[in-house]
Amino acid sequence: QVQLVESGGGLVQPGGSLRLSCAASGNIFSINAMGWHRQAPGKQRELVAAKTNSGLTTYADSVKGRFTISRDNAKNTVYLQMNSLKPEDTAVYYCNADPGVPGRPHYWGKGTLVTVSS
Repeated sequence: QVQLVESGGGLVQPGGSLRLSCAASGNIFSINAMGWHRQAPGKQRELVAAKTNSGLTTYADSVKGRFTISRDNAKNTVYLQMNSLKPEDTAVYYCNADPGVPGRPHYWGKGTLVTVSS
């Protein structure tokens, strides 16, 4: 059992920056990778960024060069630094933890809303 709590969302102007945080608790040793997904109204949830325990990262094409994912293993926390934000980035951002074991469910936070608007 893993619990994930996101924070850092809010309202920001286009071109601005935000930093999201996700704190994990519970059976943290079951986590193989952590990342972020987002979902805008009327759209499917999509992968934004993810990082494995070994440090391998992946990003959606739409955020490459603008977003950076990082992990503080000592604090069991994953971050998403979002720069050069666009209105298209407006969505609920969800923290995700992947056990990396077939048949075991992923864990999800409740989400934090990011609104990019002038």
